[in-house]
Amino acid sequence: MIYNAETMLIRATPPPDEPDVLTRVTAEQAGWQFLNAEVRALKRSATWAADTGDCEAVLVLLGGQCSITGNRGQWAEVGRRPDVFSGMPHALYLPRGSAFTVSATTDRTEIAYCWVPTDEDHPARLVTPADSAVEIRGGNNATRQINSIVPPGFDCHRIVCVEVYTPGGNWSSYPPHKHDVHRLDDAGNVAEADLEEIYYFKVNKPQGYAIQRVYNDDRSIDAAMVAHNDDIVLVPEGYHPVSAPWGYDCYYLNFLAGSAQSLAATDDPDHAWIKQTWTQRDPRVPMVTLDMEEPATT
Repeated sequence: MIYNAETMLIRATPPPDEPDVLTRVTAEQAGWQFLNAEVRALKRSATWAADTGDCEAVLVLLGGQCSITGNRGQWAEVGRRPDVFSGMPHALYLPRGSAFTVSATTDRTEIAYCWVPTDEDHPARLVTPADSAVEIRGGNNATRQINSIVPPGFDCHRIVCVEVYTPGGNWSSYPPHKHDVHRLDDAGNVAEADLEEIYYFKVNKPQGYAIQRVYNDDRSIDAAMVAHNDDIVLVPEGYHPVSAPWGYDCYYLNFLAGSAQSLAATDDPDHAWIKQTWTQRDPRVPMVTLDMEEPATT
């Protein structure tokens, strides 16, 4: 697989025979081993049925509300925020061999679905907004908010999932970092994991966009991509900073999987010094909190 701006940027192009699918990328299309993902938008009373098969999976409610039933249990009224800029996430982790049906209970219900091969069994688990730890990372105009959904240490095999909010004019995933080799430190802990990663983008205004660069040390990969609403950027290896233009708040959902259930990464040594220059945090973050949520009842 040759990775460049054309192959790493997956434009939101619904398949003609699946109008509910906003975007999708499979591991085969991406040229890697683990990560598959899609995003669906369901109208009220619409249903979608699937089976995780030999994969573990996570469903993230981006907006709206639904009920989920299957052979692992029943979960009613999953989801609360009308959209990603209006509150904290609900999600459902499902192990391999899970058959399930999603029934939308609001006018528009958007769901991100990630599935990853596994040979392990873990319990199904609903993740509520109260379960999502909020981290404010960076400083100055590299301040951003990270909400954990399936963090390192979660009872699963490979999947890691977080969502990131970057105020307009700010940078995130910055200074640039990478996680493309598996390294242990002297104590035997994971110092860097070899991870595939998907960025799924939302912008708070329909005409908005974000810019992401992906590059590695030898520059065999070096591309800059403009991502709009519902676009996906693949990160097969290398450093991958994101910039949100002034006036356009940026959200992205990260799915990761690879050599460890970890987020251990290495900063680009050319730019790691930037961390020492941060003197304050942007007061616009956190951008979403528990107390700002409004029920997704329309």
